[in-house]
Parts: sequence; C-alpha cells; structure tokens
Amino acid sequence: QPQQSPAPRPQSPAGLKEEENYSFLPLVHNIIKCMDKDSPDIHQDLNALKTKFQEMRKVISAMPGIHLSPEQQQQQLHSLREQVRTKNELLQKYKSLCMFEIPKE
Repeated sequence: QPQQSPAPRPQSPAGLKEEENYSFLPLVHNIIKCMDKDSPDIHQDLNALKTKFQEMRKVISAMPGIHLSPEQQQQQLHSLREQVRTKNELLQKYKSLCMFEIPKE
C-alpha cells in the first residue's frame, strides 16, 4: 500500500497555542456574555462561531484516513503500532552491538 504524506497542519496565529486555535469555548463564552449584557455584538460573535465551525469541518475533512471506517482505522493503527514495536526492538538490538560504542581515548 502506498505511503501517504501527512496533511499539512494549519498554522496557528501568532501568540495562540494550537489547542486554543481549535477551541470553541472562547467564542461560546463571548456569546453568553453578550446575551447577559444584551449586547448588539452577539451577531458578530455568532458569525465568528459559524465561521469557526466551517473552518473545523474543512480541517477534519482534510485529515488523513478520515475516509476510512472506524474498523479500518483501528486496523491501520494496530499495524502502525506493530511497526513501531518492531523498529524499537531492532533499534535496541543495534544499540547493543559494539559498533556504536564511542572509542575511549
């Protein structure tokens, strides 16, 4: 099966942590505050939330493996974990060989 390169990750705006870039909580919090104050800014905040939902739908649809069923994803995850385990075993085996030791002067 051909290897797919991972989809590029969206860049975070300057000053924001990546988790904050994907969080809806600040927008929902602003909407609740606007409702408490009867602020006219609520429509702007609702539009920002709608835009955020649209952006996240695009990000999710571009994720590698999203077209696979949950069973296929589990199978792929199992296969990748098995590859990591095998490579770690090989790495430990090669590390134990003498050829990688640094000669002492």
